Amino acid sequence: MNKKSVDLLNGSIVKGMIQFCIPLFIGQLLQQLYNIADAWVVGNFAESNAFAAISSGGALSFFIVGFFGGMGAGGGIIISRYFGANDRENVVNSIHSNVLFAIICSVVATAVGLIFVPLMLHIIDTPTEVLPYSLQYFRIYFGGIATIVLYNTFMNIMRSVGDSFHPLIYLLVSSVINVVLDLLFVAYLHTGVVGAAAATVISQGISALLCFIRLLKTPDYTGVKLSKIFIWHPKIIHQILVQGLPMGLQNSVISIGNIVVQKNINAFGAHAMNGMGAYAKIEGFVFLPINSISMAVPTFISQNLGARKYDRAKQGARFSIVVGVVLAEVIGLLFYLFADPLLSIFIKNPQDILYGHMQVATCAFFYCLLAYSHCAAGVMRGAGKSIIPMVTMLTFWCGIRIVYVTIAVHFIPKFTTISWCYPITWACSTIVFTIWLLTHDWTHAYDTQHVWHQNL
Repeated sequence: MNKKSVDLLNGSIVKGMIQFCIPLFIGQLLQQLYNIADAWVVGNFAESNAFAAISSGGALSFFIVGFFGGMGAGGGIIISRYFGANDRENVVNSIHSNVLFAIICSVVATAVGLIFVPLMLHIIDTPTEVLPYSLQYFRIYFGGIATIVLYNTFMNIMRSVGDSFHPLIYLLVSSVINVVLDLLFVAYLHTGVVGAAAATVISQGISALLCFIRLLKTPDYTGVKLSKIFIWHPKIIHQILVQGLPMGLQNSVISIGNIVVQKNINAFGAHAMNGMGAYAKIEGFVFLPINSISMAVPTFISQNLGARKYDRAKQGARFSIVVGVVLAEVIGLLFYLFADPLLSIFIKNPQDILYGHMQVATCAFFYCLLAYSHCAAGVMRGAGKSIIPMVTMLTFWCGIRIVYVTIAVHFIPKFTTISWCYPITWACSTIVFTIWLLTHDWTHAYDTQHVWHQNL
């Protein structure tokens, strides 16, 4: 094992989870700096429509990025399971299959993004004055989306064997480069959204390259060998699809729900778009501790179930859910108390801030429900039950969300009507996940499905 890897199979669960989560948290923080750097620089050195173009396109970009990100995370869970069982041959095969799959996905993501960007912007009713900026930004973004897909895959490979440290270091380097390029392209050269998009793609490409070099230089069985990348392992690819496809589809279909929500937000005009965009930037930042916990859970659960340490897996699940819920509620309270100063970091217009404040006031106190859903879903995915959270989240976070917004806004045409779609659907998923975890023996999921025995 790499000396920087965290041992999640032995010793204190609390200490192991904290050691594994800290680099994840810092890494997520740096990734948010990508978005914050774009938003702050564009918001202060470019036109208002340029900021609206970037802030309103989050759901659109996640529609594609989220799908392939889910696939990569699913592949990482497969590696973790074999790693926990000390099955070195299948660890090697899983790692190289994930790299090959990421290369294929990069080509597909680039093509899909470039071809369908104009159509997707039209579907979400992007205002006419914002549309040219959105087209410029997303054509460059999707043109370089391979850098994001590959980085996420390399990062998941390292994390699956307990190494959350090296991805953090490489992301730190690329984050500094991203900020410097943002200032150079947008503030100094005045290239607007084009410069912001180019800075993101270049910096993500650097982090992907650094991760890949690290994997190539890793001497043991957790590294990558060029000669093994293009060897097709049907069983492993099948497992990646079975585990990753539900996660990818969940992300993408939920994005469809968010796109519908964004379409209704757009109907309230540029002020609402800016306010919601600023809120989303801050939410992504303040929710990082919870995201880090939910990202660590599948690796912990998968490794320990692979090693047949069922009681340890249960204890880790309880710790993650309790800590996640408590932290989320504290964060929500602080966000509410300091909403206006935080929003004003990105937007200055009082009308923009008003819309952002309405979103905070509606959602912040229900962050505990969002945290519970993410952590519980992480437990299920680590146990190989990724279909359960997929179906649940698609039903509520997409289907019910779309139905609610479409009907409710028609009868109550207020911005806060849209805002309530989030707490309502978080509550629904929380109820379903609680019932499932209390009524199913998820710790023996691999055994009862015969998945484990078929692949050893």
